[in-house]
Amino acid sequence: MEGTVQDLISKVRCLPVSSDSAALVDQLRGLEELKAAIAAAQARVAVAFDLAQRAEQAEAGIPAAELGQGVAAQVALARGESPSRGGRLLGLAKALVAEMPRTLAALDAGRLNEWRATLVVRETACLGAADRCAVDEELAADTGTFAGAGDRAVVAAARAAAYRRDPRSVTQRAAHAAGERCVSLRPAPDTMARLTALLPVAEGVAAYAALSAHADTLRAGGDERSRGQIMADTLVERTAGTPGGVSGVEIQLVMTDRTLFQGDPEPARLPGYGIVPAGWARSLVSAGVGAGGQDFRVWLRRLYTAPGAGDLVGMDSRARLFPAALRRLIQARDDTCRTPYCDAPIRHHDHVVAWHASGATSLGNAAGLCEACNHTKENHGWKTIPRPGPRHTIEYRTPTGHTYHSTAPPPPGSPIAGQLVRAAKLMRA
Repeated sequence: MEGTVQDLISKVRCLPVSSDSAALVDQLRGLEELKAAIAAAQARVAVAFDLAQRAEQAEAGIPAAELGQGVAAQVALARGESPSRGGRLLGLAKALVAEMPRTLAALDAGRLNEWRATLVVRETACLGAADRCAVDEELAADTGTFAGAGDRAVVAAARAAAYRRDPRSVTQRAAHAAGERCVSLRPAPDTMARLTALLPVAEGVAAYAALSAHADTLRAGGDERSRGQIMADTLVERTAGTPGGVSGVEIQLVMTDRTLFQGDPEPARLPGYGIVPAGWARSLVSAGVGAGGQDFRVWLRRLYTAPGAGDLVGMDSRARLFPAALRRLIQARDDTCRTPYCDAPIRHHDHVVAWHASGATSLGNAAGLCEACNHTKENHGWKTIPRPGPRHTIEYRTPTGHTYHSTAPPPPGSPIAGQLVRAAKLMRA
């Protein structure tokens, strides 16, 4: 199997690009069908892997209720995806293989891509196995039912079919959806961010209407800000309790001394967001004024890096040797969860080599992890080991013996960070 996959990869890499426009379109279509067929094959392989892991775990004496733990994380690592994405991919694979063979066949034939197959599975998630199979048969995706259909059309068809099959379950799903309400933050270009709230429709509409009405009132009174600016500023003010929303919140902006004091162009890093321009960072710190015009306090904490390598090795702290100081240092070094491909916020500060295995409570034996990844590494057969490197490196070893490495991101001003910035500039050029 491995040889066959490698042969396919080699053939795709060596595929000659035609000079004829019509042939190029045919190549694009053929490659898209190949991607879909590969996604179908990955689904079958993922299910087979899940079954194999469960059997091995049962033989090792793992309780029945715990069988399958860590499988999704291994799928994620193998596919170069985050752990949460790995869980969704494994769930998609199980649904396609066990309950929706015609949707799987459509994916295999290139009539659906992986995303649209995911939409069909997602909209039928509330159904039992028998009803899901019936919907799969009704949609008959392998016959070309969705030919020319966009995402919304696919969702509408799957949702309607699910409702006809079991309206009570669909209604209950809507009632329970309120429990999934949440708020998330994603970086946006040009030092902006997208703050998103998933809310029940009534609350969402009410919140938007209140912001909209307030903006209309201020605009009518002569406020020169745009309607959107007023709504955004009002949201921040009402949420944080202060104009601009920065006062009283520690944001831990990380930059080099050269950027702060000498006008160096080396960019800074804002935890929870990412890289920000040097000028923007300098303005924020030196002015001590937020976007809404409010004053806030600024204090400096020195970080120390190893010469040449740039590995973060220490920091100033009023509470020297106390756990809080060490947690701040881990947070500054790791930025996000250290599991490969996972960029979730850090929730746990964990021992790489466990405390009960004589692991030291030290920076070198510490890792910032999200909650899910911290639990995953405690499953049977998983092992994490600190490895030497120019920067802090952790080796992750899965129950199958595969190894993956996680290296701490380069702090601002390190040689590697400079190389990455230069490469990014060349790509933009």
